[in-house]
Amino acid sequence: MKHPETMSNTPPEEPIEDIGENHIGTSAETPMRKDAFELSDKEKIEKIAIHFKVIMETLGLDLTDDSLQGTPHRVAKMYVKEVFSGLKPENKPTATLFKNKFDYREMVVEKDITFYSHCEHHFVPIIGKAHVAYISSGNVIGLSKINRIVQYYAKRPQVQERLTIQIAQDLKKTLQTEDVAVVMDADHLCVSSRGVSDTNSKTGTAYFSGKFKDQHIKSEFLNYINNTAP
Repeated sequence: MKHPETMSNTPPEEPIEDIGENHIGTSAETPMRKDAFELSDKEKIEKIAIHFKVIMETLGLDLTDDSLQGTPHRVAKMYVKEVFSGLKPENKPTATLFKNKFDYREMVVEKDITFYSHCEHHFVPIIGKAHVAYISSGNVIGLSKINRIVQYYAKRPQVQERLTIQIAQDLKKTLQTEDVAVVMDADHLCVSSRGVSDTNSKTGTAYFSGKFKDQHIKSEFLNYINNTAP
């Protein structure tokens, strides 16, 4: 039996799996190792394919079957070139700014941007819509670039809160304005396809800065994306 003076009042650490279940994110930056970019894409694909083959074999799958034998390489290529391509800085979209020649000082809204991401706790899809707005400080950006910025940060293992912040901070830096708003709502397959298996719930996150902290402007933006009269 432990003596009282040797007993700690510190609560036991939460199991790693439970931390993921509670949807905790560690920071606004994607956690990356310092050597994250030392391997080429080809080397990463080859290495991931080897490990994914082991996973499939451990599950008892027969990789000599015609349908399965190419799966490790396909998954590895998909991870590196597609669904996690946002981890690579070289893939960040280049945004060209244009002078706001019309002197348009109202909000510009790009709504219903479909995005596909992956939950970093279980590596299953997050599927949702992003709604983005900004008020020009003298420059404007091509509308398609807003979509590309959303897709770039979505193509990483993510938590939705971090994704929302990363998009907003990038837009603020790119557009050189504090007047940015981002609202996201999404289905998380880690909730709907496993665990509680709730297919009806959605997760919503929002980021408002600058003029969008004003209740009137915020309400105008929210009314617009919800298709109600401003």
